[in-house]
Amino acid sequence: MGYNEIVNHKKIGEINMKVNPYLSFNGNCAEAVAFYEKAFNVKAVVEIADEANNLVAHAEFEIDGTPIMLFDAPQPVKFGDNIMIIINFDKDERADAEKAFNILKADGNVIMELGETEWSECFGLLVDKFGIQWNICQN
Repeated sequence: MGYNEIVNHKKIGEINMKVNPYLSFNGNCAEAVAFYEKAFNVKAVVEIADEANNLVAHAEFEIDGTPIMLFDAPQPVKFGDNIMIIINFDKDERADAEKAFNILKADGNVIMELGETEWSECFGLLVDKFGIQWNICQN
């Protein structure tokens, strides 16, 4: 397979999805957001989950058109486990989201089974058999 076939890979499967980094923190996401805003000269949109403890439910900024998403994890995370990959499938591609989730969960660890949530019609979270965290959703 040549470079053009790799670059145009989407044409092979015709699945419309976006891949974004998702960074998780142990209660210091707001501090990290301020740090990255300064480092990259960006302004993040931040949703606070718990004002008393300054916990972030979701924050997002862009670097060269790529969204970087951050949040304070509900469970403790350690270095190396604090980065996950989020795949956002288009609304009409639920079957593709389900297929990807089911393949990824084989011999892995499902943290949140694929299903409807208050923020997505289709959302699931897992760690695959290679230790990579995946967040599969449909927006």
